[in-house]
Parts: sequence; structure tokens; C-alpha cells
Amino acid sequence: MQRIFCLMQANRIANNRAYYAIFHAMRAVLVFDNFDSSKHSGVIAEFRRRYIKEGIFPAEISKMIGAAFTIRNASDYDDMFIASKDDTEEHRRKYTFMLSFIL
Repeated sequence: MQRIFCLMQANRIANNRAYYAIFHAMRAVLVFDNFDSSKHSGVIAEFRRRYIKEGIFPAEISKMIGAAFTIRNASDYDDMFIASKDDTEEHRRKYTFMLSFIL
């Protein structure tokens, strides 16, 4: 049982780290426009406004950013959230795809 708990915890941590990679990549892009925000929602909204709405990045990235934010919140704050290996791997592929555009 302890091994299963450790694996689930590792998936939750992986979801968290993947989200923060995306979050900080968005902040790095926004710094070129002299923008920063103390709130995650502010960074996400501004990135969407400046780069997705303007067509600089594909619109599908907007949904991925929202999903990453939701999964990170669940992984960090929802004690009942179960992060499966398959789900975490699927999210990792999506995050890698997103980062290939942003970086």
C-alpha cells in the first residue's frame, strides 16, 4: 500500500512541476512585454490575450494551459485527487507540446 501511495504522490508532484514549467515559460515570454503578475490567473489571462488571441500561438494551447492549471490545483490541494500514471503521462505529452511552441 505504501508503494502505491508513493507512486500516486510522484504523479501529483510531476503534475505540479509540469504546470510550473509552463507557467514560468509564459512569464518568460511576457517579460519581453514588460508584464508580470503576482497571480497565476493574471499571467494566464495576459498570455492568452497577447499571444493566443493575436494568433502568435495556436488556440489549442489555451485549453491546455487551463487544463494544466486545473490539474495542478487538484494535485496540490485536493486530498482525494488520484493522479494516475497514464493520466500524468498524457499530460506530460501535452505539456511538452506546449513548451515546444513557447520556448
